[in-house]
Amino acid sequence: MKVKVISRNPDNYVRETKKDIHKVFRNYDTALHPFEGAREYVRALNATKLERVFAKPFVGNLDGHKDGISALGKHPKSLSLLLSGSYDGEVKLWDVPNQECVQSVMCHSGYVRGIVFSNDGSRFFTIGDDKAIKMWDSGIVDSEDDTHEPLNTILGKTVITSISHNYEEPFFATCGETCNIWDETRNSPIKTLQWGVDTLYDVKYNPVETSILAACCSDRGIIFYDQREVKPLRKIVMTLRPNQLAWNPMQAYFFTVASEDYNLYTFDTRRLKNPLKIHDGHTSAVTCVDYAPTGREFVSGSYDKTIRIFESHKAKSREVYHTKRMQHLTCIGWSLDNKYIYSGSDEMNVRLWKARASEKLGALQPREKQAFKYNEALKEKFAAHPQIRRIAQHRHVPKVVYNERRKQQEQKQKIKRKEENVRKNSKKNVPYVPETKKKVLREEQ
Repeated sequence: MKVKVISRNPDNYVRETKKDIHKVFRNYDTALHPFEGAREYVRALNATKLERVFAKPFVGNLDGHKDGISALGKHPKSLSLLLSGSYDGEVKLWDVPNQECVQSVMCHSGYVRGIVFSNDGSRFFTIGDDKAIKMWDSGIVDSEDDTHEPLNTILGKTVITSISHNYEEPFFATCGETCNIWDETRNSPIKTLQWGVDTLYDVKYNPVETSILAACCSDRGIIFYDQREVKPLRKIVMTLRPNQLAWNPMQAYFFTVASEDYNLYTFDTRRLKNPLKIHDGHTSAVTCVDYAPTGREFVSGSYDKTIRIFESHKAKSREVYHTKRMQHLTCIGWSLDNKYIYSGSDEMNVRLWKARASEKLGALQPREKQAFKYNEALKEKFAAHPQIRRIAQHRHVPKVVYNERRKQQEQKQKIKRKEENVRKNSKKNVPYVPETKKKVLREEQ
């Protein structure tokens, strides 16, 4: 007589330690799980609701300035160091994890226009309304006395409005009436690039193609330069003035511009006739923009006192941050670990935000990681469902912003309706012009 015995190997299901996850055997045959879809939908709905419940993006503020913040500088190699400059000429070095001011230096006799670290982080450069470019040692933290002298001071002929450092070589660029390329070891520019524009507001080096740089100018144009050439490469003129631009750190051809017309525009340098994407949502002029180190997202600050986070391939923002005390945004930055956002505004505070509003800070247990991953997968699977989409996209914004946004939408609808009526009722064949083709007036070379 044969007796069949059920045998189980303990190695297949017993945990080695209590911190391990239980191994559970499942039969994935869909016929055996008729209610799996409904269960997953409820889980996705709950995960979406909990995400909104735990969305608390504000981490802290760095206060101590006596005037509004005008510029921020991120250290290229240290996550804990941040520089901020204010309207009264003071520059502060912050220890971000402890939210403390490590050192404070009166760098300029007026407005601090820009701060940038060198590519190795050992020095930083400041510019101000006193026409001076000053080079400082980043190790001012280690010195005991409070009086600090710059390593070098260069007096310019005109007011300098922006500064950017090359990502690989010891060169930096400044802009004002002209775009000047400087060597760190020399007191005069090694190259002056000029198009014939009154003022250049912002200049940025490309982080991938490190010899390419671009500048926003007062005649509503964006000028492209190559530091190896003797003259500018090309220029595009937009309908309204660009305030600031940011290059995508992963894709050398792409950059995003913050404009006076309340929008942001992502361009491809290979085809500048029209923007790839128009990002809308702000209700006032967009003043600052910065990319995440992944290149997939960017953050913008505006005069409407809100911060918006956009995915680079989507027109609408995925997140909007605001507080009662925060005033006009003047500068913004995304931390190099892709977890935090820095913002500087008119009312003397540097604020620290989470890049993901509901993300749990600190170390996570393996079980927590797996649960978060599972919830993300569920939310992605049911993202198109009306109820889940409504909860995920709903944001509370200040009443002023909400009303202004509604007015802008009504204006856009009126313009569209008018254009459609003209096309319908005119004898001439009036072609339809997409919105993207209206934004760039001309391209010059």
